[in-house]
Amino acid sequence: MTRIAVMQPYFAPYAGYFRLAAASDIFVIFDCVQFPRRGWVHRNRLPDGEGVVRWLTLPLAKAPQSTAINAMRFSQDSLSRLETEARSFPDLQDRSHPLVAPLFKAEGSLGDWLAEYLETTCALLGFAPRFVRSSDLNLPVGLKGQARIIEIVKRLEGSSYINAPGGRDLYDPETFRAAEIELGFLAPYEGDWGSILHRLRREGPANLTREIISQSKPLIA
Repeated sequence: MTRIAVMQPYFAPYAGYFRLAAASDIFVIFDCVQFPRRGWVHRNRLPDGEGVVRWLTLPLAKAPQSTAINAMRFSQDSLSRLETEARSFPDLQDRSHPLVAPLFKAEGSLGDWLAEYLETTCALLGFAPRFVRSSDLNLPVGLKGQARIIEIVKRLEGSSYINAPGGRDLYDPETFRAAEIELGFLAPYEGDWGSILHRLRREGPANLTREIISQSKPLIA
């Protein structure tokens, strides 16, 4: 059985996000969809020097509202802006850390940077699914919703689709059964919802990996 997970690439998301990587054989970075300007793709929250949780936002070039994630780019002054921002966050002071160093090389394609950052994070946690970007699959433009997900799973010869808890209202088990795809959902996450960057800096990977794996068994619909 080949298990497929599909998720937008978030910037240093909470530990529960990585349950999809722990539970899947192929993790599809869903970067062919519209960039969500108020979402978590380009920003997250970290404690500053006084312990106040603040936004850290990746500086992006202006683009039309309809621009897909994989087409977004960093602003020309991204490095200088991140240099300034980093001074406010204790978690960003050790530039040798694998999740801190990339912030000071944030140029060019946002999609490329996020994909590499996600793979680096998974490697630190000990998860090694095969990573595929949806923008490389040349999906039909008209496909939306669960039809697009089913097409992704079929393209990758998957037999099981694993989804986050929030997808229960989006996907119909009967439709997946008709497509001969097993549909599974993770249970709601029980744990700290803080950024994986902050938690790895404070706790290290061993306990986090155990926490993630312990909640990574999907419930079959």
